[in-house]
Amino acid sequence: MTPDEMVRALVPPPQFAHASFENYVPDESYPSQMQAVEISRDFAKAGGDHSSGRGFMSKMFKRAPTVKPGVYLDGGFGVGKTHLLAATWHAFSGRKYFGTFIEYTSLVGALGYQKAVEAFTGASLLAIDEFELDDPGDTMVMTRFLGALVEKGTHVMATSNTPPNALGEGRFAAQDFLREITKLADVFKTVRIDGVDYRRRAVEGHAIVSSPAEVQDAVDACISAGKTVAQDDFRTLIDFLATVHPSKYVRLVDGISLLALTDVSELTDQSEALRFVAFIDRVYDAEIPIVASGVPLDAIFGGGMVDGGYRKKYLRSVSRLIASTGAASA
Repeated sequence: MTPDEMVRALVPPPQFAHASFENYVPDESYPSQMQAVEISRDFAKAGGDHSSGRGFMSKMFKRAPTVKPGVYLDGGFGVGKTHLLAATWHAFSGRKYFGTFIEYTSLVGALGYQKAVEAFTGASLLAIDEFELDDPGDTMVMTRFLGALVEKGTHVMATSNTPPNALGEGRFAAQDFLREITKLADVFKTVRIDGVDYRRRAVEGHAIVSSPAEVQDAVDACISAGKTVAQDDFRTLIDFLATVHPSKYVRLVDGISLLALTDVSELTDQSEALRFVAFIDRVYDAEIPIVASGVPLDAIFGGGMVDGGYRKKYLRSVSRLIASTGAASA
């Protein structure tokens, strides 16, 4: 993907192409979810009256002190943060962008810092999903980048990836987020969202394992229906992912109707595991069902990795793998 293509691709993934405040389904057991909807809706309304010139922040604070130019959605995985992020993006007026942290950092790297600032200057909103708090270097670059854009009138909405072993299994990282973005901290209103992973409301607690024959039957049925299938040996896929930058994984899954994996095995190499996590994020966003044989996909992160510094990433991926294998059997 060229830098221009990467910029144009900064829109919500297919799963959230029609996300709205109205079709967000809050868990009534957690009132903070409905409160987050209202705060996000108000933030989107504020986006209809933004200034693109220097001094935006001071003007905005004088007009409406309770509305900040940034919102940070703070909660565990599966409580609807990305849905609300996409709903806000859809409701916002003007030129706007939606992407993951790694997509933005890849763009800044590809364009160069100054050209990246120029490319995004004038945008009404930058929506950033999964702000990576476990990468100090990239966090510093993004903080500087966002600071330059906010000063020029851009709104920012973010969710974050909780830092290593945060209290509460990846929930409520607001203090960590605000500490890492330093000078930008006062720009953000933090919105705490309680709840349990919505994907686990409708699926069993384990990824579905198919026999090799069942995998092939699913592939044949999909091809017979005129659909495109990606069928790979698991180790072959893992080795291939090492040759492609994660920012380009979205192109790998473009047009795929089914992902079929054979001989799934445990991963004990951190780099391989993190690449697979990034790949599954794109698969999940594209709503591609997975059928797989071998080790259950929710049990592939071995060697104590799930208890290490990237615990939240792995648990989020496990949740998505359970949902994706469940979708294939539906």
